[in-house]
Amino acid sequence: MLPPAIVLDPMLETWLREDIGRGDRTTGGLGAIANQPGSALWLAKEAGIVAGLPVAQRVFQLLDSQVEFVPLVSDGSFCACRTEIAQIKGPLGALLTGERVALNLVMRLSGVATLTRKYVDQIADLPAELVDTRKTTPGLRLLEKYATLVGGARNHRLGLDDGVMIKDNHIAAAGGIGTAIAQIRRSIPYPLTIEVETESLGQVEEALAGGADIIMLDNMPLAQMQEAVQHIRRAGDRVKIEASGNITLETIRAVAETGVDYISSSAPITRSTWLDLSMRLS
Repeated sequence: MLPPAIVLDPMLETWLREDIGRGDRTTGGLGAIANQPGSALWLAKEAGIVAGLPVAQRVFQLLDSQVEFVPLVSDGSFCACRTEIAQIKGPLGALLTGERVALNLVMRLSGVATLTRKYVDQIADLPAELVDTRKTTPGLRLLEKYATLVGGARNHRLGLDDGVMIKDNHIAAAGGIGTAIAQIRRSIPYPLTIEVETESLGQVEEALAGGADIIMLDNMPLAQMQEAVQHIRRAGDRVKIEASGNITLETIRAVAETGVDYISSSAPITRSTWLDLSMRLS
């Protein structure tokens, strides 16, 4: 879900201040015209999944509470090129000053949602679920992860305080998987889960023996991944299995077919391009 206003508004205000600086020279230079009522339409200039319209609405309302932002489609909708996606009414000054920040955010989030949907569609008929990662743009994590949800994925950890993931460097620091699990489990609150990143069948066995809740199979060849899945399943159904590492649109289905529960990928965020949108005064 989107963060509440108490969290979202300070971020939007920061981005508006970055863009406005000491004042919108162009709009301010129009004088009384900026106070006149106006209206505008937002158009999709290419096909894709729209995400972030409530964020855009808040951008304009922070500039002027009189602005009326009416989404014409819902977040998560597929829109063809030239689709009208929102109508805006209010003082021209607020519409013109808020245009760039609002569009930038929705274009970015829609691009993430669009690529996410392509990944999700590849495995839609299989039990495995796509999850995102912490590879996000600094300052945009909450919104980019909202966009992956809109695209059909599930969120992995929002931050380091959401759960435990013991990665290769943690294992090296602790001196082994078993030691890392035991030490961390003593200090974390209930009901946080412990996930362990593994790169070999030997490490999978160590994670099972240590009582990991989730085992990640990282960058494993498909045959080895399938063998690891079967081994974990024989141990019972308590442990969830996640696959990760160089997941692409071309490989995600084969990974899902190994029987994993989750497939994590940073690609929907890190490899997505902005969806082209525009605003036209009407």
